[in-house]
Amino acid sequence: MALEIAFLKRAKISQAQQYMMLAVLGAGLVLGVAVSLIMNFTSQITFNANVMAEEDKSIVAYSNAIKNIGICKKPAGEVYSEKELRDCNPDSVTTSQVSGSLRSEILNNLAANEALNSVPKEDTTACLNAKTQKDYTYQELQDNYNDAVESGKAEDLKKASELIQNCSALRVVPDALPAFKNEEALLASLNKIFLVAGMEPESLSPTGESGTAENGTNLRTISVRFSVEAGVADAKEFLDNMEKSIREFNVERASFEWASGDTVTLQAQATAYYMTPTTLSESTKTLTPGGDSK
Repeated sequence: MALEIAFLKRAKISQAQQYMMLAVLGAGLVLGVAVSLIMNFTSQITFNANVMAEEDKSIVAYSNAIKNIGICKKPAGEVYSEKELRDCNPDSVTTSQVSGSLRSEILNNLAANEALNSVPKEDTTACLNAKTQKDYTYQELQDNYNDAVESGKAEDLKKASELIQNCSALRVVPDALPAFKNEEALLASLNKIFLVAGMEPESLSPTGESGTAENGTNLRTISVRFSVEAGVADAKEFLDNMEKSIREFNVERASFEWASGDTVTLQAQATAYYMTPTTLSESTKTLTPGGDSK
């Protein structure tokens, strides 16, 4: 009898231990699932937060590009809203509405530069103000442009833009710093300097050498060599005109030889400059839940 009772007690204890083990295993399983779910949710939340952060960076960079160039009026907040982008019309923006932008700097400062505007116009009649019978002042050109913007007429805006391009200091910018490599135009510019001095070069040709003027910029160089035989006074006038040229010529090497009397032979190599176009580059960034990005 005592043995039977002891056996029953032992069986009950063993059964209780089984229940406890099952309970512990169940609790461990639930805890493991919970921890796994928490880690998964945490990973998703972190990933979504990273995606939203990168989206915010893209929106800010996109807005800054529009604002710095002066394509649209400045946003009411830090970035442009969808409505502001939908309502944006570059042709309806005046320079006063985009102050501090590239567009404003070009139209307010560069186009009004007195030193550049002092270069004689080849066609004086195109820039004659019919009301005053004098050349347009830059203020008149700007007022005309703003009036065309406010009128909303595409034809008036086109005419006003052409007047600024052809009658302000902007007209000489392509000659002072071309936007692409053009050896023929370079030789034509240098040949014109010879003609102004009443001289004809004995030789005038590009060297074929080109390169980058400065690291980190899109300023490029192009070289040309020439030789001429002329009187000392004519050679000096040519060099003076070359120095005053709207296009920059950097004489790297030059040699003078006396020919006869006061005649000298000038041989030189000079470097001119041009600027390659600057464009906005579009980049793509891929994010992964693991944290790696590229």
